Amino acid sequence: MDLLVAAVTFGTIFVVELPDKTFIATLVLATRYRPLLVWIGVGLAFAVQTGIAVALGGVASLLPTHLVQTVAMLLFLGGAVLLLKEAREARGVTDPTEGSEEYAARARDVTGYRVIGASFLVLFAAEWGDLSQLLTISLVARYDAPLSVFVGALLALLAVSGLAVLVGRALLARVRLPVLYTAGAVVCLGLASFTAYELFVAA
Repeated sequence: MDLLVAAVTFGTIFVVELPDKTFIATLVLATRYRPLLVWIGVGLAFAVQTGIAVALGGVASLLPTHLVQTVAMLLFLGGAVLLLKEAREARGVTDPTEGSEEYAARARDVTGYRVIGASFLVLFAAEWGDLSQLLTISLVARYDAPLSVFVGALLALLAVSGLAVLVGRALLARVRLPVLYTAGAVVCLGLASFTAYELFVAA
């Protein structure tokens, strides 16, 4: 396993997911149900989603290197633009969880270990086609290190959901959403720039 690739993946996914609906959904669920069970459920959803993304990235890595790098660069740029747009829209937002009770509503009337299943289903649906999943596919295709990307991405998602469960509201009260979105955009721009360098200069 390549620890550098795992670390790059962890940092990228962590920063991108921190202000995302993953964090909000987990926070809302954890305020209604037993936090540990919620975290286990969302963690299982992340494992499946990340596995799918890594598999898709593995298929993509079989394509010509030039094409893979071009698509990865465009995805990173697209992620940066999307996050900057979210940062602009998040200005003035005082309660990011407002209007997000839908996540808890989807898991209503469950108790005990059924919370794990309900949390799994809610996060699995919320994460499908998410930016972090697209970035995971790009990172696998770019580095051709599926295990390292899987470990880095899954650990990042578990860390984000763990923060949501433990200190979610306190963190959102101290760190403004636009700052988090902008940090994610900077990371994506950095990856896009490095990929462009490899594509056009180092080739």
